[in-house]
Amino acid sequence: MPDLTSAEVAASLRDTLLPILLIAVFAVLAMRLATLFVHGIVKTLLDREATEGTAQELSAVELKKRMDTLDGFAARTIQFVIVTIAGLMILAKLGLDIGPAVAGLGIVGIAVGFGAQTLVRDYLTGSLILVENQFSVGDVVRLAGVEGTVEDFNLRRTTVRDIDGVVHSIPNGVITVASNLTRVWSRINQDVTLAYGTDVDRAIQVVDEVGQAMKADPAWRKAILEPPRVDRVEAISDQGVTLKILGSVRAPEQWAAAGEYRKRLIAALDANGIDTPGRVRPPAAPPSVPGTAR
Repeated sequence: MPDLTSAEVAASLRDTLLPILLIAVFAVLAMRLATLFVHGIVKTLLDREATEGTAQELSAVELKKRMDTLDGFAARTIQFVIVTIAGLMILAKLGLDIGPAVAGLGIVGIAVGFGAQTLVRDYLTGSLILVENQFSVGDVVRLAGVEGTVEDFNLRRTTVRDIDGVVHSIPNGVITVASNLTRVWSRINQDVTLAYGTDVDRAIQVVDEVGQAMKADPAWRKAILEPPRVDRVEAISDQGVTLKILGSVRAPEQWAAAGEYRKRLIAALDANGIDTPGRVRPPAAPPSVPGTAR
């Protein structure tokens, strides 16, 4: 092996090692800048959503958790690309033929692209769900034909437990419409059909009084935002006259509040002798005849 002169060693360092070192330094700087860039974009998106959008009710801890999740996903993706490019450039500087490697990466990329496109869609959709705060853990939602409570959520899939206790794992990519049933407030939406011959104005008064009494009840005062009341005469049909009853409640209390209101409404209609179609009244007790009591 021939001895290398100092000039040849210096030339080798200048022509090979120095470019490799510069590539490594620029790669590190690029990864750092990419991380800062991604963090700035994610923070801007989440801050705007927390100020103007649906993420206003999220706590600072939840916002920080979402920001870290998105930061990590986006930053790792960009860093992987930078490291791959820098590695190929270093191999080229070492005199290796990177043509087959580039071609191989292209073929692998196409194959992975076809095979993992669903996975990529899951992650992208999950990122949008986080940024837009479409739902959170604990919300009652309707996703991809499944209704239940969100028990777990990450960038790839959402776990929902339905009312029967069945756990559904839903890939985020199949979520095209996300219906959140517990976002801030909800409706009591009830129809009541009155039998023909009923005093409609009296019935409306009774229905409204039930809502006012429930709003005044300390047990339900915080849950009721607007007491249920008759909004309009909804329909006239063969069965009778239908009243549309609407009220506003805190979203998590909607099912309990609606059930309590129906129970009170049935009792009030009975107490005021207001008939509904198909209702059979219990037979009245026969009047007592003087002198027949034993």
